[in-house]
Amino acid sequence: MNSIVAIVGRPNVGKSTLFNRLVQKREAIVDSVSGVTRDRHYGKSDWNGKEFSVIDTGGYIKGSDDIFEGEIRKQVNLAIDEADLIVFVVNVEDGITPMDAEVAKLLRKVKKPIFTVVNKVDNAMREPDAVEFYNLGLGEYYTIASINGSGTGDLLDALAEKMPEPEAVDLEKEELPRFAVVGRPNAGKSSFINSLIGEDRNIVTNIAGTTRDSIDTKYNRFGFDFNLVDTAGIRKKSRVKEDLEFYSVMRAVRSIEYSDVIILVIDATRGFEGQDQNIFWLAEKNRKGVIILINKWDLVEKETNTMRDYEAKVKEQIAPFTDVPIIFISALTKQRLFKAIETAVEVFENRKNRISTSKFNETMLEIVKNNPPPAIKGKFVKIKYCMQLPTQTPQFAFFCNLPQYVRDPYKRFLENKLREIYNFSGVPITIYFRQK
Repeated sequence: MNSIVAIVGRPNVGKSTLFNRLVQKREAIVDSVSGVTRDRHYGKSDWNGKEFSVIDTGGYIKGSDDIFEGEIRKQVNLAIDEADLIVFVVNVEDGITPMDAEVAKLLRKVKKPIFTVVNKVDNAMREPDAVEFYNLGLGEYYTIASINGSGTGDLLDALAEKMPEPEAVDLEKEELPRFAVVGRPNAGKSSFINSLIGEDRNIVTNIAGTTRDSIDTKYNRFGFDFNLVDTAGIRKKSRVKEDLEFYSVMRAVRSIEYSDVIILVIDATRGFEGQDQNIFWLAEKNRKGVIILINKWDLVEKETNTMRDYEAKVKEQIAPFTDVPIIFISALTKQRLFKAIETAVEVFENRKNRISTSKFNETMLEIVKNNPPPAIKGKFVKIKYCMQLPTQTPQFAFFCNLPQYVRDPYKRFLENKLREIYNFSGVPITIYFRQK
């Protein structure tokens, strides 16, 4: 499971600029999920062979420097609760403000790696001014200029050093799959889980969870055997009156990192809203299997094509990744619950699909021959070889003479052909073009 890095601090110190710098470093793909009512950002990055997730808490606090203490405490508590490493950003131009001191006071109580980052140190003349930040009582600090990237390499080196070494992937090792039930508050996640477990308590064993206090429920009914990761109602936070939108996305990040298949529960009476879409893309960008459950279907007034129209509307919002099972259920009446679990298991199996290189070349090279990439600037791309990579999720490499001239529409064409021929329903596919 990847580490999560949270960027915290008061407004206008450069948190979002640093976030952009971290996720784009070394040409990393920017996986930004924005919005969630207050322009929240989530990204993925890698450094020195270690992948990690970045959460920008920028934009949460609104107003000037006299914002009351409760808002600061709320933001920082939420971030440090879910993250593995904390990056505390301050601004050399302003020195230590009362708000900085308050955030530092909260961070001194945290038993997690804290990295104090003094931003806007864009020349040697400002280096001596940063010494003031020793007074925050958080130890060493890092001077950077996030606008041009100065100093961020040293910060990333320090972050990577505190992250665990990546585990070698053993494709032969059989472990119980983990299915995470995620979604907005009140979508019916708890009802779904309770209906699955039923009254026969001997099928449930609570396994001591992760460092995040997640609870795994071992489910072994009807020939299925897997761990159900319950993200509904985990660890009530009575002392923190959290922003529910922010907290649900933070929880989804952790759950998605930890699981194999994501069961996204939607409230049919509210529709597929922005936050549902955000959580869906978190799962897709993390290359997890996904199924969508439209819960509370018993409460929807139906006509002849209601289900078809609803499904079409959801697929329109998750395009271009539309090869996702959508099942209409009712946790209350237990309608189609077995179908939901059966489909989740199928998606897990699809995620493990392996295609032999010889058969893959035989099939795909014929398709490429009949539908070659379009010529760009008079350059013709010739694909000569292809294979599935030995990765945990379906990833494919196509070797050609001019990979830089292959555009996204052609990649989507190949992905669609792969999905037509092989069963990858509910599973994100990654396609690379490499120099032959």
